[in-house]
Amino acid sequence: MFDPLLHQTVRSKLMSVLIANDEIPFKALKEALGVTDGNLSSHLSKLEKESYVNIEKTFEGKRPKTVIHIAPIGRKAFDEYIEALKKFIEEN
Repeated sequence: MFDPLLHQTVRSKLMSVLIANDEIPFKALKEALGVTDGNLSSHLSKLEKESYVNIEKTFEGKRPKTVIHIAPIGRKAFDEYIEALKKFIEEN
């Protein structure tokens, strides 16, 4: 019924932010969600493993920069998850 990967509070919020932004720097995403670096990294690893997000690591000068992108598979999965939630609400 519900995608278990997305039916977790932090990951559903994370995907909502990505839907609205397509891509976002790690630091901005961490601040938007109010989570720690380690917590966000853990959730991103799970989403990346299923190809829901792409993680781009680059440098700005000598400083590392990580940008998170929503992948087409992730966008489709999140859209289906939202539709399942709507259907559940309508039926109950």
